Amino acid sequence: MTTIVLSAGGTGGHLFPAQALAGELARRGRRVVVMTDRRGRNYESAFPDAAIEQVPAGSFAGAMLVRLFAPLKILAGVLVSFAKLRRLRPAAVIGFGGYPSLPVMTAARLGGYPTAIHEQNAVLGRVNRRLAAQVNAVAASLPLSRFLPKEMSRVVYTGNPVRPEAAKLAAANYEPPAADGPIHVLIFGGSQGARALSELVPAAIARLPQILRVRLEVTQQCRTEDVEQVRGVYAAINVKAELRTFFEDLPVRMATAHLVIARSGASTVCELAVIGRPAILIPFPFATDDHQTANATVLADAGAAWLVQQRDLTEQKLAGMLEEILADPSELVRRARAAHALGKPDATACLADLVDRVAGAETT
Repeated sequence: MTTIVLSAGGTGGHLFPAQALAGELARRGRRVVVMTDRRGRNYESAFPDAAIEQVPAGSFAGAMLVRLFAPLKILAGVLVSFAKLRRLRPAAVIGFGGYPSLPVMTAARLGGYPTAIHEQNAVLGRVNRRLAAQVNAVAASLPLSRFLPKEMSRVVYTGNPVRPEAAKLAAANYEPPAADGPIHVLIFGGSQGARALSELVPAAIARLPQILRVRLEVTQQCRTEDVEQVRGVYAAINVKAELRTFFEDLPVRMATAHLVIARSGASTVCELAVIGRPAILIPFPFATDDHQTANATVLADAGAAWLVQQRDLTEQKLAGMLEEILADPSELVRRARAAHALGKPDATACLADLVDRVAGAETT
């Protein structure tokens, strides 16, 4: 049985594409092994069809002492990974970014194993940036805009695997708001980005004309500490609002939204494209290498979204944007179609096909 090794960091952006690929490779009869740091003991539920191997890893972020010992931990990780790879004899080793993937991918290159990396954002992450010139292929979720590999012929646009719930909605038609009918607005910003949206969006909606405001039906994700304040604002202006700290059915809510207001992480941007929904994208201003702006720019340049930086946004400006956007249903339809044209609902299969090519195996 062909063995494929995957290596990913612990954040959701790295983890979910690896999960999706692991599931597809297992369906194709491949044996999957996930190599990561000590957090791997929590990965059994995320990778039910894979074996988990732990390796040491170090990060140059954090306290001075952590950064001081990082090179030694990385070196230890390379040595341990090298020994494990010799035992496993994989047909290919695939990295998804994050510091735990650095020693694994370095050992794979030293051992002469076929390799590839998957980049979720429109900007190569720091670890993937170090590896891009050494691997056999770079799988890109979005067109890369900065820190480009020297050999662009190695870049393959596979897309970013989205949740199965999102992929199933790829054929969901977009219906603009009916004249004088309800307008469904979905707002979410992730754990880090939700606070600013909780302060900004309700205040902007409060400035809309009454004739427009009464049509709004808002669904918004908020931090626990912000829920009551946001609920109070909407209650005071008589706007129907459903507020939660987390939506398990977020793809479904995207599909029923007339307009989405969100940050622009890779998963968000790719799911908006697959489902095909117009959005106002407000990049998280503290994202590493400003990758959320790069992600949002892909949709904005295609006429699929409105991009506005948080530093440039006031409640007055957002209110003006909302009034103009919601007054033109035909533009909403056009942007929804432009977003859908960018979607890659088959990204998981495309990524698995690339892995099989790199490994020299035939797909089954």
